[in-house]
Amino acid sequence: MKTKEFYFDLPEELIAQTPLAQRDESKLLTMDKTTGELNHMSFKNIANLLTKDDVLVLNDTRVIPARIFGIKKDTKANIELLLLKKISLNVWQVLAKPAKRLKIGSDIEFGDGLLKGKVLDAQDEGIRTIEFEYSGVFEDILDQLGIMPLPPYIKEKLDDKERYQTIYSKNSGSSAAPTAGLHFTKELLEKISEKGVQIEYITLHVGLGTFRPVKSEIITDHIMHKEFYTIDQDVLDRLNQAKSKGKRIVCVGTTSVRTLESASSSNGIIEKASGWTDIFIYPPYNFRFVDSIITNFHLPESTLIMMISAFAGKENVMNAYNEAVDNKYRFFSFGDSMYIY
Repeated sequence: MKTKEFYFDLPEELIAQTPLAQRDESKLLTMDKTTGELNHMSFKNIANLLTKDDVLVLNDTRVIPARIFGIKKDTKANIELLLLKKISLNVWQVLAKPAKRLKIGSDIEFGDGLLKGKVLDAQDEGIRTIEFEYSGVFEDILDQLGIMPLPPYIKEKLDDKERYQTIYSKNSGSSAAPTAGLHFTKELLEKISEKGVQIEYITLHVGLGTFRPVKSEIITDHIMHKEFYTIDQDVLDRLNQAKSKGKRIVCVGTTSVRTLESASSSNGIIEKASGWTDIFIYPPYNFRFVDSIITNFHLPESTLIMMISAFAGKENVMNAYNEAVDNKYRFFSFGDSMYIY
């Protein structure tokens, strides 16, 4: 299957640059994955589509201010790093710009020496391994020096950093937000809970594996980068119990899908409480644990639209995306949403 098969025309003005004033005021396009039937509604009414026989699964990762700017010590060249994943206490895998300036052994300073880094390893596509040196708490230093790692297609400044966090974000470690969750408010989650819907939280720290573009002509040539996930044992037990009782598993976001599909076995039981996943879901794929998905609208030719196509059928998905374009839906991170059931 070729990457170009997942292309669609998207007017630039439909790429959402800022979040809405109210999180749950976004549009919601619902789609029956079997028939392809579409309906238009508001996200604030999502509770009407859920019942006491549903389990809503959310990714509670929290985005760190992962973009930092420094100076190469010897040449004084400006360097930008995007922290991707923590390898050990002070060692991170990063995406560097301009990467060609950073050879193994290069030294970088950030914030007039508040943070220092040394390149330990250099890989293709701008990936570098950096060991950091600092005094104090790394997270506190990031709060001082770092900025929120908004995707490159967002050109507007984000006034409130919390609008790029879900209201239930808890476990810090992501380089990007699990954006399908940005639509939920505290009141909406309470309404969903009051209906008897079982709500569970898992964690996947979003890194390069989720947002890296597919550059290969054939999709199977694309290599996913690994991302870390964890599921608390009591959550794992409750999810397996719910599945055995025939409850519907409704995942909020592709990151939740990646977690559950990575953690579950071929017989539909979650067996791995934590680990690194490089799962790449594309058509055809037999979903083992996930029954429904709440998701945003994704980039053309991305691994995310490939996953959604595997779930609901490429023809259905492309038709839905064309419908969304025709109806001026807002796309990508701060955009509108889909509910696929």
